Amino acid sequence: MALSNEEIKNKLTEKFGDVLTNFDEPYGMLSFEAPKDMNLKVLQFLYDEESLHFQFLTDLCAVHYPDDKGRELAVVYHLHNLVENVRIRLKVFTGIEKPDVFTATKLFSAANWMERETFDFFGVNFVGHPNLKRILNVEEMNYFPLRKEFPMEDQTRVDKDDEMFGRGGSII
Repeated sequence: MALSNEEIKNKLTEKFGDVLTNFDEPYGMLSFEAPKDMNLKVLQFLYDEESLHFQFLTDLCAVHYPDDKGRELAVVYHLHNLVENVRIRLKVFTGIEKPDVFTATKLFSAANWMERETFDFFGVNFVGHPNLKRILNVEEMNYFPLRKEFPMEDQTRVDKDDEMFGRGGSII
């Protein structure tokens, strides 16, 4: 019988109690939240637990929530149980003032570059990472380009005028 979201949630609750929160199932994928200092314990349990076997890290990324004081950055892990073909999402939140989250590189080799990219674009400091430095941007950058810290593009710019691209005005 296929592994259900309810079974996964029950196993997690049995192991961690009320520490894990915000269980949800958007589009059928189990999603939940853990405190940032528990990320490795939860990931290790999901990896080792005989009935779960979430041993493939599909993706690791971040999201910036500038209005959520003390929880501005979310690190999001997408895990896959390849045997049962089940995917889940784990989120941990951290403040932007001290964006420290423990590295998952010892558990998942693929986390190495994913964490470097997340550091590069969002500034999440993965504590214990073997080589945490920029991977796509230049080292001299003193900001993190995917944070929502910059104003939206000025819509009155004339070089973005539709007529300059043949969209609008009269057709000759």
